[in-house]
Amino acid sequence: QVQLVESGGGLVQAGGSLRLSCAASGRTFSDYAMGWFRQAPGKEREFVAAIAWIGGNPAYADSVKGRFTISRDNAKNTVSLQMNSLKLEDTAVYYCAAAFGIVSTQQYDYAYWGQGTQVTVSS
Repeated sequence: QVQLVESGGGLVQAGGSLRLSCAASGRTFSDYAMGWFRQAPGKEREFVAAIAWIGGNPAYADSVKGRFTISRDNAKNTVSLQMNSLKLEDTAVYYCAAAFGIVSTQQYDYAYWGQGTQVTVSS
């Protein structure tokens, strides 16, 4: 089992920045690729970004490429999502997730999920 707890959400004006963090506990954190997904009101949950346990290039959704940066610290068992130049359409609940093995953009590859943290971007 892997337990994931997100933090760092909140209310921010368009153009601003937020940094989300996800703390993992349980099994060996470095065995897992980590991802961020989000779900806006009335929409399905969608992929945002993912990173391998070590090495390789992170994956990003086209909608956040160049604005969001995913990173991880295996020593601290944390993964972060730095979100810059936020837009109204970034408003959503953001979820941290863990997938055993390779980086994936598909939700079904992720076995463990956090409870989510709300990000609201205002005009």
